[in-house]
Amino acid sequence: MARVVVEVMPKPEILDPQGKAISGGLTRLGFTGFGEVRQGKRFELEVEGEATEEVLAQAREAAEKLLSNPVIENVVAVRVAEDAS
Repeated sequence: MARVVVEVMPKPEILDPQGKAISGGLTRLGFTGFGEVRQGKRFELEVEGEATEEVLAQAREAAEKLLSNPVIENVVAVRVAEDAS
């Protein structure tokens, strides 16, 4: 069994109020040296069998059609998850 990771981020021209709130929180907690913060979404799709190129292509299509809002978000990564064990 494999797992495919899909990462989605707001487009650069879209305001990101959650990212701004996180940035302010980092500063208030004394974390310095960080610039702009953008918050995105991560999806993990469990795959029966191997994560072949065909499966990754299907995941990309699902990401474009369902997992992201193409008006305000970009799909930035579709990849096989590294084994956590």
